[in-house]
Amino acid sequence: MEFKPLNEVRCETGEGPTWDDRGQALFQVDIPARTVYRFDAASGATQKWVFPSEVGSIGLTESGRLVVAVRHAVGLFDTVDGKWTQLAEIEPERVRTTRTNDGKVGPDGAFWVGTMDDRDDIPAKEPIASLYRVTADGKVEKKIDGGVIISNGLAWSPDGKTMYHTDARAGWIDRWDFDPATGNIGRRTRIATMDNESGRPDGGATDADGNYWSAGVSAHCLNKFAPDGKLLEKIEVPVAAPTMPCFGGKDLRILYVTSLRTGRAPEALARYPLTGVTVFGRAPVAGAPVVRFRDR
Repeated sequence: MEFKPLNEVRCETGEGPTWDDRGQALFQVDIPARTVYRFDAASGATQKWVFPSEVGSIGLTESGRLVVAVRHAVGLFDTVDGKWTQLAEIEPERVRTTRTNDGKVGPDGAFWVGTMDDRDDIPAKEPIASLYRVTADGKVEKKIDGGVIISNGLAWSPDGKTMYHTDARAGWIDRWDFDPATGNIGRRTRIATMDNESGRPDGGATDADGNYWSAGVSAHCLNKFAPDGKLLEKIEVPVAAPTMPCFGGKDLRILYVTSLRTGRAPEALARYPLTGVTVFGRAPVAGAPVVRFRDR
């Protein structure tokens, strides 16, 4: 694949690319900048909204609003009038140790969001994070309780019966049985464990064939896996630390990739000057369909 920059917006921690099929636009966040961006595919116009705290992740809704995970809460945000409606708190008692991270709308119409150890004043981050399911009535279910350092990589198979989930620090990729009618998760299978050289798994996406595309944040690549964990392809990207792929465009054949600039060594930034910029290229396969949060 060949990639080129989407625009000149350079994020410190670009994350959560989300394709709006109705508006033909790409939404994404810059976590420490507390910002949500919207990039119009046709005109190239950019909009942005700044929040009071870090924005971990976003999703689309049936009503046309965004579902947004800020540091310790999930709510609905209207991009027209700027109104914020909080739905639920996420680990408010751990405000100094964790924050929300990767989140996506699942086939069940709920917003799934994980947390991460956010402490920088300890020798090594610990597996204190969890994964939650949030519905429009404000109900919060803890689906994975601990054992995770940085919850990441959420994506679902096209038929909605498989969920992928990763730990970006521990390096594992898990596959779960998923019930799209209820949001229940079942059998858990570890399909891969990656290191720094092979590409620790950050955000992920699935294609129409059911394969899982993982951002190898430590190895400037995307790793494409079959559902059983077989590595099908390693795709180089022109950014030092890719954070998440996202399929978009009218035919879902445009692959967008966000990236992380914070903490990159000067030599890495010199080698990959587009780091922090979202890049895109034509994919050999379409992505799985977009799913929206059931808020009406």
